[in-house]
Amino acid sequence: MTARPMTGASPPDDDQDAVGRRAASRAADDSGDAARTTHFGFRDVPESEKAARVHGVFTSVASRYDIMNDVMSAGVHRLWKDAMIDWLAPRPGQRLLDVAGGTGDVAFRFLARAPGSHATVLDLTQPMLEEGRRRAEAARLAGRLAWVTGDAMALPFADDSFDAYTIGFGIRNVTRIEDALSEARRVLRPGGRLMVLEFSRIPVPALQWAYDRYSFNVIPAMGQAIAGDRDSYQYLVESIRRFPDQEAFAGMIRAAGFDLVRFRNLTLGVAALHSGWKL
Repeated sequence: MTARPMTGASPPDDDQDAVGRRAASRAADDSGDAARTTHFGFRDVPESEKAARVHGVFTSVASRYDIMNDVMSAGVHRLWKDAMIDWLAPRPGQRLLDVAGGTGDVAFRFLARAPGSHATVLDLTQPMLEEGRRRAEAARLAGRLAWVTGDAMALPFADDSFDAYTIGFGIRNVTRIEDALSEARRVLRPGGRLMVLEFSRIPVPALQWAYDRYSFNVIPAMGQAIAGDRDSYQYLVESIRRFPDQEAFAGMIRAAGFDLVRFRNLTLGVAALHSGWKL
């Protein structure tokens, strides 16, 4: 998908030639995707198909996404996002890139903590961004936010553009996680910080078993009842199980060139925060 700012949003800061070169490189990569496979939930699909399938999922659930998050987690996802911002500790005047930022939950928290800061929310799915933009305008934050439709694996921003990069519950949906982490490091300034919030693994087998029973038996049924979409929530549950555990994902962040990589479990490991620095 070609990245572009939404109407009325501030354009991404970049040199157009550099954008063109990255787009050409991405197109070359995509030309070989048909020969490579990745997972979409528990199914293996050609890499070239995953982005469109993920786009379809989040287009389907966009209007009910926030309500479903509250119901599925009993509101705990809000505490997880607060914990993310607490550990990030935003400072006045910083620039944030929030990838897979959807309806703006993380960006809003960042702006509330850091006077004079600015946030750019990037998401693959325009309907998710439209939901966020409506919320931003209601909260009178529109002047401090840019909303950009784009791909985490080919960010339309110049090198060394942001002080912080966050991605909440989105990295597991990326076709090639390694490419997204590489792009995150590229657009961060020296001294910039990566912060990832994602579902993870409970280290106690009996508790993980109980959580799995809840996830597979209850969440898709909730999706049908509340959002009218069982299949999308079945995919979301399956995608969590295919994502690397805490230690393995920390290793991927280190391999991408980040330093001082750490993680913290949230709610016994149902979710985890990963932090890394571009030094």
